[in-house]
Amino acid sequence: QVHLVESGGGLVQAGDSLRLSCAASGRTFSIYAMGWFRQAAGKEREFVAAISSNGGSTYYADSVKGRFTISRDNAKNTVFLQMNSLKPEDAAVYYCAASSLSTIVVLAAYEYDYWGQGTQVTVSS
Repeated sequence: QVHLVESGGGLVQAGDSLRLSCAASGRTFSIYAMGWFRQAAGKEREFVAAISSNGGSTYYADSVKGRFTISRDNAKNTVFLQMNSLKPEDAAVYYCAASSLSTIVVLAAYEYDYWGQGTQVTVSS
């Protein structure tokens, strides 16, 4: 089992930055690929960013490419999502997830084994 806890969400203005964190406990964090997803009110959950287990590969949704950066610190069992130049359309509940498909970046939600409870990001215009 892997327990994931997100933090760092909040209310910001358009153009501001936020850094989300996801702390993992349980089994060895470094064997898991990690991802961030988001779900806005009334919309389906969507992929945001993913990182391989060793941090060597990353992938981003087109909507956040160039503005968001995913990273991880395996020594601290934590994955991060740095979000810059936030837009109102970035407002959502953000979830981190862990996948046992460790050596690649994982894009599909169904391939993730563990999920956090989410952290709310609100962006005012």
